[in-house]
Amino acid sequence: MIFIIGGTAQGKRLFAAECLGMTDFSDGGKASYEALMDSEVIVDYHKLVRRLMNDGFDPVTFTENLCSNDKPTAIIMDEVGCGIVPIDKDERIWRENCGRCGCIIAANANTVIRMVCGIPTAIKGELP
Repeated sequence: MIFIIGGTAQGKRLFAAECLGMTDFSDGGKASYEALMDSEVIVDYHKLVRRLMNDGFDPVTFTENLCSNDKPTAIIMDEVGCGIVPIDKDERIWRENCGRCGCIIAANANTVIRMVCGIPTAIKGELP
């Protein structure tokens, strides 16, 4: 599995499409949970974490189950933990859950790529 992280609009999806040849993207903010478990590429995983929380599910458990089924070829997620700590408790919990899920995905991934200004950097494994 490849885990692609970076800030908003840093070229993560474009890199997956053009450099890795991935085209079948499932939107973490919209696709059904069942469909995501069978997806090849999940984008906007940070939105999935929020949706899971809003629906009363534990995003960490979902992520562990997702990683154990060995289905996704790639997961793409925005980095959301940088910057000012939000005053709102729910926002802090969401950021913490995103971080925990990111750690689980990174531990299970063969390759972790961080995108900055459209430039990929392998922080685990090697660039494909």
